[in-house]
Amino acid sequence: MERAPPAADFLIHRIVSEDPMTPHAAALLSRIHSRSATVAILGMGYVGLPLAMAAHDVGYTILGYDVDPAKVDKLSRGESYIRHIRPGKVAEMASSGRFRATNDEADLAEADVLIVCVPTPLTKQREPDMRFVDATAESIARRLRPGQLVVLESTTYPGTTDERLRPLLESARAGAPAPLTCGKDFFLAFSPEREDPGNPDYGTHTIPKVVGGVDPLSGDLAESFYASIVQKVVRVRDARTAEAAKLTENVFRAVNIALVNELKVIYDRMGIDVWDVLDAASTKPFGFMRFNPGPGWGGHCIPLDPFYLTWKAREVGLTSNFIEHAGEINRRMPEYVIEKLILALNERGKCLKGAKILVLGVAYKRDIDDPRESPAFEILDRLLSLGALAAYHDPHIPELPRTRDWPGLPHLRSVPLTAEALAAQDAVLVVTDHRAVDYRLVAAHAPLVLDTRNVVPPGKNVVKG
Repeated sequence: MERAPPAADFLIHRIVSEDPMTPHAAALLSRIHSRSATVAILGMGYVGLPLAMAAHDVGYTILGYDVDPAKVDKLSRGESYIRHIRPGKVAEMASSGRFRATNDEADLAEADVLIVCVPTPLTKQREPDMRFVDATAESIARRLRPGQLVVLESTTYPGTTDERLRPLLESARAGAPAPLTCGKDFFLAFSPEREDPGNPDYGTHTIPKVVGGVDPLSGDLAESFYASIVQKVVRVRDARTAEAAKLTENVFRAVNIALVNELKVIYDRMGIDVWDVLDAASTKPFGFMRFNPGPGWGGHCIPLDPFYLTWKAREVGLTSNFIEHAGEINRRMPEYVIEKLILALNERGKCLKGAKILVLGVAYKRDIDDPRESPAFEILDRLLSLGALAAYHDPHIPELPRTRDWPGLPHLRSVPLTAEALAAQDAVLVVTDHRAVDYRLVAAHAPLVLDTRNVVPPGKNVVKG
């Protein structure tokens, strides 16, 4: 078991010496300091599983809670269902005696620290869909006991933790003598996830962790917990500040992606290569941060999180025109890509209807197996609705998953990428720039390539999209 970092020791000393401690807080702090605390991670996906492993690495006992029995079974067998997490690491955790996967809500009463890592999607009206957060909070509330720390990591609008979770957790439980009080009996904080799947340079241990409590003591305890796991904790004023910080990070990325996507469309009309422009602009050593255009936006954060803020802004009587406009630009990019493909086919005397189109990549970004909110779904749906014979190749996603947004897509499987398969296509459309794909092979054998990622070697058959 690893010793707490010096920063964590200092933090514990500060809490004990400066902050008023309740008996429950003192007991929890002691368990955090000694690593005898049991940590429940609720939601064992792309955020929860890496966090569980990071907490396990420093000595905590972990409960991996998920409502999906298939995930629970795989974790219990020591298997990984996320490509960039090696199976050996999960097997090591599962065989340590300090990890148990479960979907039994009753087990949550055993935990001292409960971390909520569940999805926060949007409704079709682009409003926050809080079903998963609410259901998880209700599960915790039914088992809540004095001395527990609850931390929400799911990205959400400012006010969720104190306006939504706190009342749920403080409500009287069936059979309980009295409701529990936040900041006295139990503790509540927000610490946004910052996972970047597939990033070789930053992981859970090394990414700074923003932490804000609903009350100061809750913030202190959450800060102490995370300081025992990660290299740097960034303590902010309160949970709302932490919630807003996460949204700001993703709004920043969303509007800059929209900017370069709009520039791509404008420069293309002018006959200017946006990639050459970005290469030149990037030589400026100050005042410029590069973002690359693409066929749309993807992932669980960027296409969704900005609209949590626009929804909250409307609640306080304000509009967020800049963010909304960025969203419109990014959502239009799949349509722009299809238009570019139609024009490129027309120039070669072909029409899209009946054409064989191979989509390269359905993950939302390179070298991962995560297709959430990928623009590939809309592109495939549009191709099929316009009469194209569409197929896909993705070395990391062997079959197209079912999604609630695209229920009509057929059950497609990744086709092999061979010279013969490429030559049999009317066009190849690069959506995701996986490094495992041989783009020289693509350029050499595909009759037409629409490259939205600037990865295919130039040639007469290659069109940038």
